[in-house]
Amino acid sequence: MPANCPDNTPILARYRNTCVIGAGVIGASWAALFLAHGLNVVINDPAPDIEGTVLGMLRKAAPALKALGLPHEGLEARLRFEPDLEKAVAGADLVQENGPERTEWKQQLWARIEKAVPAHALLLSSSSARPATLQGQAMQNASRLLVGHPFNPPHLIPLVEVVPGEKTDPQATADAVAFYTALGKVAPVLRKEIAGFVVNRLQRAIFREACYLVKEGVVTIDELDDCVTNSVGLRWAVNGPFSSFYMGGGPTGFHGYFKQFGPGMKISWANHSPIEYSDELAQLIIDQGAKAYADTPMEQMERLRDQTQVALLHAKAAVRNQAG
Repeated sequence: MPANCPDNTPILARYRNTCVIGAGVIGASWAALFLAHGLNVVINDPAPDIEGTVLGMLRKAAPALKALGLPHEGLEARLRFEPDLEKAVAGADLVQENGPERTEWKQQLWARIEKAVPAHALLLSSSSARPATLQGQAMQNASRLLVGHPFNPPHLIPLVEVVPGEKTDPQATADAVAFYTALGKVAPVLRKEIAGFVVNRLQRAIFREACYLVKEGVVTIDELDDCVTNSVGLRWAVNGPFSSFYMGGGPTGFHGYFKQFGPGMKISWANHSPIEYSDELAQLIIDQGAKAYADTPMEQMERLRDQTQVALLHAKAAVRNQAG
C-alpha cells in the first residue's frame, strides 16, 4: 500500500519517530519499510560497519519497494545512527527490536528502554522465540510491550504475527495492528502465547518431514523444492491449508473431507515419520545443498525470490479487486 494513502496518515503520524534496535537482515529490512512509508528511523546497533550494512540493504530493497509502489530513493535522508541506547530511544514513538534470541539480554534491554523512552511509545519485538511476557519480566510497566514477529524480508513479506503478553494493554495491541496494517502488513493477533508462534511451528513440521524424505532417499532437496513449489506452494499461497481442504471436501466442505480422509489421517497422525536431528542429517542436507545451489549466487536467488513474491502479491491484489 503506498505511503501516501490517506487512510495511513493518522496512525503513521502518531508513530512518526521510530527506533530500530539491531539492524541485521531483519532490522535493516524493517528500517527500509519504515523509511519508505515516510517515517523517521534511528538505528541502534553496536556493529562497527552498521551504516554500510544498512545503506547496502536500502539499495538492495529498492527494486522491491519500487515494484510495490513505494518510495525507494533518498530514503537515507530520514535515517540516522545512534550507538547509545538511551539516546536512540529518547524521542521514539515506536521501538522495533531485532536483537539476539537471548532471554536475559532482552529482559535487560527492555528494562533500560523503559526508563528512557517516552511513556506513549509502542514497544515491539521481532522475536520468533521469546514471548512478551518473558521479555518484560524486568520492567516496571510492560503494558506497551508485545511481539510483532515478521517474516524475512519484512519490507516484502506481508505477515506480522502480533502476540501480546499477559500484561500488554489491549489498546497497545490495537495500536500495533493499526500501525502494521498502515504499512501494508497482514497482522493477525494470536490469542495466546505459544512457543514458535504459528508459522514457525508450521515450518518446523513441514521441514521435519522434508528432511525425513531426503534422509530416506525418496527425493533430493531440489526435487522436493520442485514438488512443493509446483503443488501446495501455489495452492496455499492462494487459499491456505484449511480453505484448500474445505474445497477438497466437495459440496459438503469439511463434512465430506473428514468423512473421506479422516480414517487415513487417524493412522498417519499416530505414526510420525521416525527421524531425529543429528550432525549426520545436517551434513547430508549441506552436501546436497552445495550440489543443488552452489552454482547460483545468493544475490541472484534473493533477486528471483523478491521478483516472484512481488508478482504474486500483485496477482493476489488484482484478484481481490476483481472479486470486490
